[in-house]
Amino acid sequence: MSRGSPRQLWLLPVLLITVIATALGALVARSVYADQPLPPAAVRPSTSSVPPSEQPGPPAVQGYADATAHPLYNTLHGLLQRYFDAINTKDYAAWSATVTTARRQAQPEEDWRTAYKTTRDGSITVYRIETAGADAAQVLLHFTSTQDPQDGPPEMPVGCIEWNVVWAFAKEKGEWRLAIGPSSASPQHTPCPT
Repeated sequence: MSRGSPRQLWLLPVLLITVIATALGALVARSVYADQPLPPAAVRPSTSSVPPSEQPGPPAVQGYADATAHPLYNTLHGLLQRYFDAINTKDYAAWSATVTTARRQAQPEEDWRTAYKTTRDGSITVYRIETAGADAAQVLLHFTSTQDPQDGPPEMPVGCIEWNVVWAFAKEKGEWRLAIGPSSASPQHTPCPT
């Protein structure tokens, strides 16, 4: 028997234990991460717009890769989808469940119904999410609204508007909500191309 043989005998059990430990670690990691929902697929930037006859575009909220990679994307994506769905279906109760108490008080139901009576929102794309501590975030997004021209903003009474906004979000009673913020009050908007 050669001198290298005993060394090779203990190497096999160590190697076997290492392989088993690695496999168990992979199984544990798989079970932990398997329960986490995957973010919706990211969209690619596009320069094409929805034809005028199809405005405001699809009502589904989408996100660019920078936004979908953010840990809050799934949460805020769902919140934004419920927010826009509530506007499109004229459901004040559903809308009020997506906003902070301060925002709801700033826009009571009668004012809300007047403001959104002819509004339809679509082509909703989240560009970026930034957090400001554990309980605040800002979301840069784009969307298109159509409405009767007399229901558009006073400075832009047109039937179709493209909005670029930074909206504030805050946690209220442990839940994320769309909040009132200085950037939310002064959005950039332009008439849709014709």
